[in-house]
Parts: sequence; C-alpha cells; structure tokens
Amino acid sequence: MATEPLQQLLQQAFPDATELSVEDRTGGGDHFQVTIASPRFEGLPLLEQHRLVNTALAEPLRDGTIHELRIKTKGIR
Repeated sequence: MATEPLQQLLQQAFPDATELSVEDRTGGGDHFQVTIASPRFEGLPLLEQHRLVNTALAEPLRDGTIHELRIKTKGIR
C-alpha cells in the first residue's frame, strides 16, 4: 500500500495536526511509521493517543493492509 491513502485517513481524523507523516519503513508497503502532532493529544495518556490513531486506520489494520504500525504522537497546545 502506498502511504498516500493512509495519509488521507489521518488528515481526515486529525485536521488540526501541525505535523503528520507516514513513512513506509521497509519499502514493501505494509510496515509503516506514523508521526502526528496534534492538539487533540494534549493531556491524553500515550495509550489513548495511539488508540485514536488506530481508530483512524481501522480499515487498513483490519483487512491486513498494514502488517506493522509504529506510532509516534505529540500533544501540542
């Protein structure tokens, strides 16, 4: 899978993000690194921040398009 569809899903879920990137870690199209900085994460525990990202990417996670997902989130004010 190309990174663009994932990027679009995340942009829809986090329209206020000041940083949003999706990187294909292996070149195989199924191992991704996601980095997002959003005010939506401010004050939330890390687990809850990652749950929000997993929810945004629920379909590609469910159908096996994403085999591995590494998430880095940052809360901003």
